[in-house]
Amino acid sequence: MTERWQIGMPPERRERSLAKSLRLVEGRRATRARRLRRGGSALLLVVPAALAYGVFVVRPILITMQYSFYDWNGVSESTWVGLENYARILTDSELFGPILHAFELIVYFSLVPVSLGLVAAAAIRKFATSRVAVVARVVLFLPQVIPLVAAGIMWTWLMSTDGLVNESLRLIGLGSVTRAWLGDFDTALPAVGVIGAWVSLGLCMVLMLAGMTKIDPALYEAARLDGAGPVREFFAITLPSVRQELGVCLTVTVISALASFDIIYISTQGGPGNSTLVPGLEIYYLAFFEREVGQASALAVVLMLLVLAVVLPLQRVARGRES
Repeated sequence: MTERWQIGMPPERRERSLAKSLRLVEGRRATRARRLRRGGSALLLVVPAALAYGVFVVRPILITMQYSFYDWNGVSESTWVGLENYARILTDSELFGPILHAFELIVYFSLVPVSLGLVAAAAIRKFATSRVAVVARVVLFLPQVIPLVAAGIMWTWLMSTDGLVNESLRLIGLGSVTRAWLGDFDTALPAVGVIGAWVSLGLCMVLMLAGMTKIDPALYEAARLDGAGPVREFFAITLPSVRQELGVCLTVTVISALASFDIIYISTQGGPGNSTLVPGLEIYYLAFFEREVGQASALAVVLMLLVLAVVLPLQRVARGRES
């Protein structure tokens, strides 16, 4: 069609049309070449990280999955047992109990610090320019700077029989409720949860405060003109505006609850009895003390799946409105 249309055209116009078509083709080729070069450069930047991820993350996960189908002590010849290790997790209370403890810790490691961090951030935002706000941010964020091992040792001293907690209770006349908080079957897990909440509070507060700084002050002024009080402002403006930050806080703290290890290892080592035993600590004991590498691998795979099953819906809910 183009050739037939150009036959009846004057020679000069035909040459201009051909030159324009050639320029368009060359421009498209140049654009395609630039895109390929950019894509190649981006691929070269991604390859080292992808290789490191594959070697240090994907490969260990696959090996762990392979070990989970065997009965192996880490030294001698392994024996294929299929899904027996997974079935034992569901039927053995000593293996299923730590999973329940991890879900109980979600209340202390996640819900408590996220709620308190949200309230603290909203309160600090009211007097953000004052020295009190600066001091409050530093004090609340300080636990994030302290190593978890040091935090565990410190709280072990504080909650001991003659620690600061019990001495304070005796000072105000509540000596009857004093106890070894980390050594009592009924209070050990909540006491560990208090340590986790104390550690996570600062991070949640800073994330929430960062989200609140992007809220337009005109929204609060309009709400006040409409007669809204502080509570109404919080639920109608502040809370919906920090939806993404709330999702990040919940994700990070839920993972820390399900995969907790260091604080519990330092403070209680899973005791008294197995009242504070969690999957991470149980995996450690199974693999390095009881030499049940296959069973430890199966519990590690179950823990990974539980984390994904909890975190992925949280991410979906947090990003639901934007999608």
